[in-house]
Amino acid sequence: MTSLDQSRPARSASTAPAGSVQQVAEKVLPSVVQLQLVTAQGGGEGSGIVISSDGYILTNNHVVEGAQNGRLTALFHDNRSAPVRIVGTDPKSDLAVVKADITGLTAADLGRSDDLPVGAPVVAIGSPFGLSGTVTSGIVSAKDRPVRAGGESGSQDTVLNALQTDAAINPGNSGGPLVDMDGNVVGINSAIYSPGSSQERAGSVGLGFAIPIDQAKRISTELKDTGSATQTTLGVVITNSPQQAGAQVRDVTPGGPAEQAGIRSGDVITRIGNRAVLDTDSLIAAVRSHAPGDRLPITVTGPGGDRTVEATLAGQKG
Repeated sequence: MTSLDQSRPARSASTAPAGSVQQVAEKVLPSVVQLQLVTAQGGGEGSGIVISSDGYILTNNHVVEGAQNGRLTALFHDNRSAPVRIVGTDPKSDLAVVKADITGLTAADLGRSDDLPVGAPVVAIGSPFGLSGTVTSGIVSAKDRPVRAGGESGSQDTVLNALQTDAAINPGNSGGPLVDMDGNVVGINSAIYSPGSSQERAGSVGLGFAIPIDQAKRISTELKDTGSATQTTLGVVITNSPQQAGAQVRDVTPGGPAEQAGIRSGDVITRIGNRAVLDTDSLIAAVRSHAPGDRLPITVTGPGGDRTVEATLAGQKG
């Protein structure tokens, strides 16, 4: 008698253990959407997160870019599909809210990212390379990573203050959720790092990046309610400091937060809040991690040496 001759065992009756990847997947999969874009120039795909039972979906701006000149369709976990319209987009934060005319959906539970520790287990769900409902797992590898939307090809306008994870994230995962082991969304998967010249179709090397949900929730609420978002700003034009780590101020906006705090052209910003500023991207990411109205200590180096000032961050539409 060989193993091939044995009868099949009874179907497994085990339920998913609490806090397991299996249990998280069972909870979150119904709230994850595959988004398909067809335009005259071609097509694209990505993922989205159901945020209301009547069809509001949170995703990345770069997933729906070009939808005005094409057809955007959502494929839901229950195999229903529906056309999607744009409600609001914010290229600078790489977020978008879209709406499908459909009801009876399962909205995701949104968590919080401010107290998420490095090393915490997380699960990513999305549609990498069009494979909808794909579940991968890993940990939070780092926090507060300055990353450009779309990877290294992105512009400084799109710097994200990202969570880094080693959960496998590939093209098509963009816009899908990164969730904690309670099944609460803690980030919006947005970018990957891949060595080599072709970022577009490259695969995971264990360096994925997600927009923290605290920031994404604030922006997406504005997009849903008003169609546009308010960017947090310090009111400075900056460049990398040639002599030291930091962001050198080339100009300040008249009447803006920096000018009111006493920051002057030529100063080098080296710390904002409790974060060290190493270059321009890290300053932009630090500012965008806060909301307009937040008051923060800022350390600058100028002709008289180091000094710390207090600045109240402002909001700027568009």
